[in-house]
Amino acid sequence: MYLSRLILNPRSRQVQAELARPYELHRTLMRGFPDGVKREGANLLHRLEIHPRTGALTLLAQSTLKPDWAYLQNGKNYLLDPPQSKPINLHLPAGRTLRFRLVANPTVKKKRDDKKHSNRVPLVREEKQTEWLKEKKGQQHGFHVLSLRISQMQKHTFWKSKQKDKRPPLSLYTVQFDGLLEITDAEKFAQALQTGIGPAKAFGCGLLSLAPA
Repeated sequence: MYLSRLILNPRSRQVQAELARPYELHRTLMRGFPDGVKREGANLLHRLEIHPRTGALTLLAQSTLKPDWAYLQNGKNYLLDPPQSKPINLHLPAGRTLRFRLVANPTVKKKRDDKKHSNRVPLVREEKQTEWLKEKKGQQHGFHVLSLRISQMQKHTFWKSKQKDKRPPLSLYTVQFDGLLEITDAEKFAQALQTGIGPAKAFGCGLLSLAPA
């Protein structure tokens, strides 16, 4: 696995456009991998962090394939600093306690009236978001949440492409989870680190970041 840190230039027209259309940011990142590779093939996950005081834009990108960000360095003022990439270790033992951060899209599937199809319905109440992470995702991905803080609950409305007149805009609810977790199943947890947690991964959700407790 590789973790990259990209410092974006907030004055770049391309960056400004991608802030308004998150899927375009995903497409830009995918150019760092060979042609024909899909997001799932590279296991690309990313998260954009905006400093609350300075507005600095830090983009974290994680993948199983080694990225090549040369095209971003050669672009017109897209980056403020050279990209930084490093290999990371996924093999963490059960019983290990770690601090974590996760920006996610907590949802539940509900059947439509025809009962043949289902829609993802966002969980907007904090207690439901807590339940989604602690009970559903914790059990599914091999970890137990010891402490949790929820912040930055946001609704994002945007068009997937530049053509605003062809399809209705998309709505996406995101929430930031910070806290302390304990690994209960090393294999499941490693898989979650690699493939991400929850839906909307192409829109910047699902990347689980860890730090020593």
